[in-house]
Amino acid sequence: MNKKIPNSVHLTDFPKYDERLIDKNLEECMSLAQQISSMLLALRRKAEKKVRQPLLKAVVPANDAKTFEQIHYVADLIRNEVNIKELEILQPNVDMENLVKRIKPNFKTLGKRYGKLMKDIAKEFETFGSSRISEIEKSQKYVFTLPTGDQIELESDDYEIITEDMPGWLVANENNLTVALDVEVTPELEREGIARELINRIQNIRKSSGYQITDRITVEIEKNKEINAAVEEFSTYISNQVLANSLTLVETLGSDAEELDFEDYIVKIKIKKV
Repeated sequence: MNKKIPNSVHLTDFPKYDERLIDKNLEECMSLAQQISSMLLALRRKAEKKVRQPLLKAVVPANDAKTFEQIHYVADLIRNEVNIKELEILQPNVDMENLVKRIKPNFKTLGKRYGKLMKDIAKEFETFGSSRISEIEKSQKYVFTLPTGDQIELESDDYEIITEDMPGWLVANENNLTVALDVEVTPELEREGIARELINRIQNIRKSSGYQITDRITVEIEKNKEINAAVEEFSTYISNQVLANSLTLVETLGSDAEELDFEDYIVKIKIKKV
């Protein structure tokens, strides 16, 4: 007898997956993309930079050749997610300029194995320079000798490497991953950020006004020294994004104009459906 086919997808058995079809490398790539994006977005919040404000550059040093290729594969995803112009991925043997690293011993794990030597180990850690820290980063296990002649074997859980902020940059560390974000907003980037914010506000007005997604509009914006240059430079881009037949800067708008709060200033705007 043939098995009866259920009338609803909710009553069907969940299909069994074929483990041979799972792309482990792709899963690792996406995991890196999520982790790096999350770290960079956290740095944005720390710097109080909205995601709609484009930033110039982020740098991610790769710990090994495989990680370099994996990050490179998802670089565009990361750039778009965190709204940066450039994502520089450093080869494993390349140090980030002006990057200052410090290493701290994990007393909990080392103490279990080298309890009576912990004072000497802590002193030795203080002598580790950038080249030695880089060697430790690249090693699964790292062995060094104390002045007492005792050999110490470091595993990945026995230390924490901390990367300090560079001038104009914010740096974050998570497990063995480091990211650095240039948080300086140039006048060019600021104008683009204003344009993106205007697009978002106009789209919200369209939605609240009940306009259809294909409706064309006209936009008038009252002149304001804070936004004039951005509107003029990105006029075509804004118009294309909001389906505006015209986008005009005018001297004054009447009392029926919408007032948009941009925190430090108010933008008056009037939108009409064509």
